[in-house]
Amino acid sequence: MKIVLAYSGGLDTSVLLSWIKETYDAEMIAFCADIGQEEELKGLEKKAKKTGASKIYIDDLTEEFARDFIFPMIQAGAIYENQYFLGTSIARPLIAKRMIEIARKEKADAVGHGATGKGNDQVRFELTAYALEPNIKVIAPWREERFRKQFPGRAEMIAYCAAKGIPVEASAKKPYSMDRNLLHISFESGILEDPWMEPPKDMFKLSVSPEDAPNRSEYVTLDFVRGICVAVNGKRLSPANVMRTLNKLGGKHGVGRVDLVENRFVGMKSRGVYETPGGAILHSAHRQMETLTMDREVMHLRDSLIPRYSELVYYGFWFSPERLALQALVTESQQNVTGTVRLKLYKGNIMTVGRKSALSLYRPDIATMESGESIYNQDDATGFIKLNALRLRVKAMVEKQAKKK
Repeated sequence: MKIVLAYSGGLDTSVLLSWIKETYDAEMIAFCADIGQEEELKGLEKKAKKTGASKIYIDDLTEEFARDFIFPMIQAGAIYENQYFLGTSIARPLIAKRMIEIARKEKADAVGHGATGKGNDQVRFELTAYALEPNIKVIAPWREERFRKQFPGRAEMIAYCAAKGIPVEASAKKPYSMDRNLLHISFESGILEDPWMEPPKDMFKLSVSPEDAPNRSEYVTLDFVRGICVAVNGKRLSPANVMRTLNKLGGKHGVGRVDLVENRFVGMKSRGVYETPGGAILHSAHRQMETLTMDREVMHLRDSLIPRYSELVYYGFWFSPERLALQALVTESQQNVTGTVRLKLYKGNIMTVGRKSALSLYRPDIATMESGESIYNQDDATGFIKLNALRLRVKAMVEKQAKKK
């Protein structure tokens, strides 16, 4: 049996690689996706092979992640439950997609992952896997009772690695778990399971506290072409470098921090703390570009679909036909979302201070309160209002007559 395992080299996946190899008598192929987590990948190949892998793939997916996953989601204006920028959610289908590609190439029988049976990631990984390869076998040790009995805690995992000679750097107790990629960092579990507990100040990695941010504001311009950011401060950048640049700017000014209790797909509530500095800037600027260039009814239609689109991403249905259909509508809605937005960053705040576009639907000569009847005649509003008031007037008349009886 040959199995492709999502592998990071940390304690959990090191144990998984060795345990699956022994338990299933399998040839293990490790796969590590570089999606902007900025972890040290040097030496990972040697470590994976020492742990039991016959081969390891370490793939830089940062540009694909930004171009084909983050940016289409930004075009859709997606935010889950009006707070979460979907940083972890959007990364999982890319990782699973690449795992399936490797499984095909290696003629593997199965793919494996270290997501727990309580979380969303197991669903996201596996829905993607089945959507792309319907007959693939999935190995999920955390859903196997024998695995959970053998490893009830981190102490048992550390002891297992010591006995097997598996090199890991881990302590018996972690105050919280952390997951990072090009879009964000998420923090959960441990001390954060108490929703009254304020996150420790030294926990954050991508951003300074707003109180410690510079006392001077900073301006930033973002150029969009059809809803895609192509330049920051006038400098053309690749999608991944747009994210890196905005993360640095946003982090410097303490923007993009979110602390929320969210509803997991499996049914339970979970407290999460997120840093999304670049994503928060990009989302804000994109919306402002839309306000200038997008038709009202198109915007309202697209906006009505944001909760559904966001759910599909959060739940793991990225490769579902309904998400692809929604994306086609989103793409069409972005045809004129082209121009420049100017923002001001200051102590956790993102303030819009300018927007311009050759395709702007905003016409000062129409909107002005001064005289000017070139297109809009104010006299026309009388009939417009009366037509819209007709049903209200009829209702009032009926109610008035009923009271007289």
